[in-house]
Amino acid sequence: MGNDLRKYTQDTNVRLVVGALLMLFIVGTGLIYLVYGAGAAMMGLFCLLGAFVPIGLIFLALYILDWITKRASRD
Repeated sequence: MGNDLRKYTQDTNVRLVVGALLMLFIVGTGLIYLVYGAGAAMMGLFCLLGAFVPIGLIFLALYILDWITKRASRD
């Protein structure tokens, strides 16, 4: 095992975010299904997906700005 702590930190952060999102979608939607039924679970899933659209657009914009900045600083 290498000593690349930055890579380890990045991998850990990615795993934490993916795990949190999976728990939110699976456990959250599952609990809605158990309490209120299939129709409410589908609506909850659509609401969760709709809430992540603006967040995804913000992250996409930040990624593009980072890419442009790195590309401009190479010259």
